[in-house]
Amino acid sequence: MIDTKIMGIVNVTPDSFYSESRTYSIDKAIERALKLVQDGADILDIGGESTRPDAEIVSLEEELLRVIPVIKAVREMVKVPISIDTMKPEVAEAAIENGASIINDITGFGDLRMQSIAKESGALCIVMHMKGSPKTMQLNPLYERGVVTEVVEWLQERVADLIQAGIARKQIILDPGIGFGKTMQDNFELIKNSSLFKQAGFNLLYGVSRKSFLRRFLSKTTEELLCATLVVNTQLMIEGVSIIRVHDVAEHYDARSILNVTY
Repeated sequence: MIDTKIMGIVNVTPDSFYSESRTYSIDKAIERALKLVQDGADILDIGGESTRPDAEIVSLEEELLRVIPVIKAVREMVKVPISIDTMKPEVAEAAIENGASIINDITGFGDLRMQSIAKESGALCIVMHMKGSPKTMQLNPLYERGVVTEVVEWLQERVADLIQAGIARKQIILDPGIGFGKTMQDNFELIKNSSLFKQAGFNLLYGVSRKSFLRRFLSKTTEELLCATLVVNTQLMIEGVSIIRVHDVAEHYDARSILNVTY
């Protein structure tokens, strides 16, 4: 039985890397969220600040204005869990107060206030590895002992810190951070070695959807990467990854359905 959860992406931004995912208005974001649930999303991931390479920083006030009305409205309309994709503790706290139950922090919960919010709320924590920041992460990332070894060790250390801070093991979801401070080959290595991350005993999330390493490898545009994304995510579903974060929910729902009668 393939029980991988499908997380649908709702970008309340004007500059996310995939144009079809941009919903820079509250009404459009709500419309997209409801469509993704209709398409089969098990989780919605709502974010108001792009984390693509070289992305501009969004102010706290602007990010709150983008995401909180969407979370409030969607929470009233659907029952699926809502994740807030943010690096800011203030945004995470407001999102939890308004109906989110998951914090997706690309900085890996290094901020002590973010840890405190997770502890007090009991929210699930997506702990992602990133080398550097969105501004710097793709400036010649280097892993002298190998990307898999170093990312596994980093996640182990961060998990130990979070447990020490009072966050329960059952709250923690690990994300190796595909595309966040990795070369094209690094990303493929992390995909090929998903079993090593599963050995830690935590739920595991992968976000490969339409990312630039696929574009570079295939010499295609972002808009042409649905097939490549489906191939990689099908492999990850077979290997038992807990959550796949995707732009194209309906197609992944179909892929999972087929796997459950053929695999």
